[in-house]
Amino acid sequence: MIASYKQHILQFKRPSGTSRGILHQKETWFIILEENGKKGIGECGLLRGLSIDDRGDYEEKLQWVCNNINLGLVSLYDSLADFPSIQFGLEQAFLSLESNDPFILFPSDFTLGKNPISINGLVWMGEKKFMRKQIIQKIDAGFKCVKLKIGAIEFQDEINLLNFIRKEFSSDDIEIRVDANGAFSPEDAFDKLNQLSKFELHSIEQPIKQGQLEEMARLCEITPLPIALDEELIGVLDNNQKKEIIETINPQYIILKPSLIGGYSGSQDWIDFAEEHGIGWWVTSALESNIGLNAIAQWTSTLNNGMPQGLGTGGLYTNNFDSPLEVKNGFLHCNPELNWDIKILDN
Repeated sequence: MIASYKQHILQFKRPSGTSRGILHQKETWFIILEENGKKGIGECGLLRGLSIDDRGDYEEKLQWVCNNINLGLVSLYDSLADFPSIQFGLEQAFLSLESNDPFILFPSDFTLGKNPISINGLVWMGEKKFMRKQIIQKIDAGFKCVKLKIGAIEFQDEINLLNFIRKEFSSDDIEIRVDANGAFSPEDAFDKLNQLSKFELHSIEQPIKQGQLEEMARLCEITPLPIALDEELIGVLDNNQKKEIIETINPQYIILKPSLIGGYSGSQDWIDFAEEHGIGWWVTSALESNIGLNAIAQWTSTLNNGMPQGLGTGGLYTNNFDSPLEVKNGFLHCNPELNWDIKILDN
């Protein structure tokens, strides 16, 4: 078996705002395997500033993986606990190599075009006018669930945006999720949650920064609206730690980003612990290209979770890869009549 890696810089169509800053580009990496005339590919979705493997030796580690690819997936995966995005890239690449089609990792009704995945429409941070325009676009496009990134503009402006939606659409018409990315302080979080709860929100993601277990546990105990852990899951490397977080915080939901938490295996561990405690969950992409998004979506389709998933990021870039993935009326579809851009597989 031969392994190689490639870097690809994704360019945002429009700078996209989060509470951590404005994104113009997204760096990503691919592992390509070759054996007996077949090729497989996996995306290592490094997210600078958030991934625990945002390290100076990242490319060096990719080269090490390629040099030692004959150790096999299990041994390599276990050696890469500090590099969850590479773990996920390897999981994808080995599945891709074993498949008759390098882009069909989990054959299902989804890959046959028969069972699309319900997704939320993502509204990026920006000036109030821009966010309002996005909200209208998402609702007009048929989304029944919209997710707003909050925490970067004035809180009252965000309240006004939520009021704008609720004046037109009840919670039965449109489900609203908000994502604070840890923007609130422990001191003001409860007051802000109270104000947000008036709009019958589905949930809020990560109201305070990760690593404050006791403060987050207290919030989850007294919160007037459901709290979903997101960043809290990043960097948690063993199952004892995962279990401790679930049992200590006892959130209403957790959110799974395979590129940030060790791929399919790491995500499944979190799912198992959550379900043991009656905690809900959904899956979200982490700004991967269509190759990584495809790998996440196909796996998600096998999990039989009917909640809207966070898989609507494929249209963000000017230089993404052509794929069968399509977003229509609030659903992610796999259209078997559309072809992949497979130039990435050519060395």
